[in-house]
Amino acid sequence: MNDGFHSQLLDSVPDGVFTVDAEWRVTSFNRAAEQITGVRRQEAIGRPCCEVFRASICESACALKQTLATRRPISNKVVYIVNAQGERIPISISTAALKDARGKIIGGVESFRDLRLVNELRQEAEQQDSFSDIIGRSAAMRQLFDLLPAVAESDSTVLLEGTSGTGKELFARAIHQLSGRRAKKFVALNCGALPDTLLESELFGYKAGAFTDARKDKPGRFALAEGGTLFLDEIGDISPAMQSRLLRVLQERTYEPLGGVEPIRANVRVIAATNKSLENLVRDGKFRDDLFYRINVVRLELPALRDRREDLPLLIDHLIARFNRLKARDIAGVSDAVLARLMEYDFPGNVRELENIIEHAFALCRGGLIELNHLPPKLRGDEAVLGSGLPPGVTLAAMEKLLIRDALRRNNDNRAAAARELGIDASTLFRKLKTLKLNG
Repeated sequence: MNDGFHSQLLDSVPDGVFTVDAEWRVTSFNRAAEQITGVRRQEAIGRPCCEVFRASICESACALKQTLATRRPISNKVVYIVNAQGERIPISISTAALKDARGKIIGGVESFRDLRLVNELRQEAEQQDSFSDIIGRSAAMRQLFDLLPAVAESDSTVLLEGTSGTGKELFARAIHQLSGRRAKKFVALNCGALPDTLLESELFGYKAGAFTDARKDKPGRFALAEGGTLFLDEIGDISPAMQSRLLRVLQERTYEPLGGVEPIRANVRVIAATNKSLENLVRDGKFRDDLFYRINVVRLELPALRDRREDLPLLIDHLIARFNRLKARDIAGVSDAVLARLMEYDFPGNVRELENIIEHAFALCRGGLIELNHLPPKLRGDEAVLGSGLPPGVTLAAMEKLLIRDALRRNNDNRAAAARELGIDASTLFRKLKTLKLNG
């Protein structure tokens, strides 16, 4: 292979690539490397690579030097370089040794990817696929995004139903921020965490002297949320006595603090949430039907994460970006094997569980990509395959089967609706069903 063809080949690669000899002098430097570093090829060739890159690891932990010493390649290590304009640029580097025909090491090769574009694309994706801090691009989430402005404007009582960890408080805050009450307070209370006596004083407050330790007046959550929004989480857990008291407030729009004698007007919008089916509780006689109808004016059902798996890559990127900011880290993302493992997991704890998984990985991952051995033990699987690519049986076809089955289940086997949700033509879905043998 002549030098001209070699240069042409390297220039066709979108990643930056350079090679060094045994003296650490640059021997080739492709077009992408010029664009990322701002250094011209003629200026780079012949110079020590540390002078060209001025990278964060050049002095103490050179990845290429480590590769030549151990003969082991390095993949996707995130570092920073300083370009010709003095800008600090995040890059992801991979290294390998160069050998002659006899196997003797004569130098090294390093490829690097500019992560600025990745970060920009991630930010664009977040702007397009988020709504008031709620992340999602799936059909289920987009339907909710479309409904939220009208729901917020209506000022009606709202019931949010969804399993734990689906983001009910996030949706409640979004409704408040989009409403005409946004200038007033958003006040939240977990009803399931308090016994009746405490819940009553938390909701309605008390007057001095109402009981032994009541030395001065204390406003309740209704008073604190005056003019704004009161979010009552886990409303399905309150006792029949408290259900009766709350119904009266919602009907008459007045309440009395403990020890008070005069009713107080309440100008508060109530958003209730539950991880249970209130309809089932009403049927079982555990929840008042009149209170149910009072709070069930507008009902939004929040999907579990397993029912919107297509949002997983976006959520993972969002959480990694957030933890990078909070912990001053440079984690680049997750490996294909980790993404595959997370795509096949059912997430009983929903987005909250995904957040815990990513935070656990941050504690173990030193840099680069999050790998299988950085996940919690229950997600690691067969230790023998760690770092060796996808876990057994999890192929692209297997992931496609998983997404298609989920879409068909959510749409009651309506193939046209499932195709729309997946963002593909119905003919494409029919072809995939046949290819993946999902017609049975």
